[in-house]
Amino acid sequence: MNEYDPEDIERLVAAELSGFRPDARGSSSEPIGLHAVEWRRMPDQDARQEWVDLRDWVEWFTVRYDVPVSVVPICWWRHGALVEELSALHVAHLAAFDASDAGFGAIGWHERLALATPRLSRAGAGCASGHSATRPRSWKGATDEQEWDAWTSQAHAH
Repeated sequence: MNEYDPEDIERLVAAELSGFRPDARGSSSEPIGLHAVEWRRMPDQDARQEWVDLRDWVEWFTVRYDVPVSVVPICWWRHGALVEELSALHVAHLAAFDASDAGFGAIGWHERLALATPRLSRAGAGCASGHSATRPRSWKGATDEQEWDAWTSQAHAH
């Protein structure tokens, strides 16, 4: 077994880290400038531009990838789960094809798309020939508050 002097190890580590810059990223030090859209907390004044950007991308995406109406229906924007999926794919696409990418973004995008396609199909199901309003799930009156309070007074870790 080799024995190392702790001071030698410290000097080697310090020398190795001397050129480390945590802010350096790929070939560019500029941030990508992307943001994931959090639809739930978005202020009204930001909504219009986010919706316009997403619509533009969705229309491009569905044509480019020949996505059937049964997967992304015309009324996609009226289905919360579909909006969330498409929004996530939009940001992933922008990041994958950013100039700072080292070349793996495109394949990563297509892998993510393959994983998302079944979720897209479920989220927009039933609207291929026109919007079919769904009754949104509601929690109003669903929880027995006394039972909830009793349950939450214990950790239930055993």
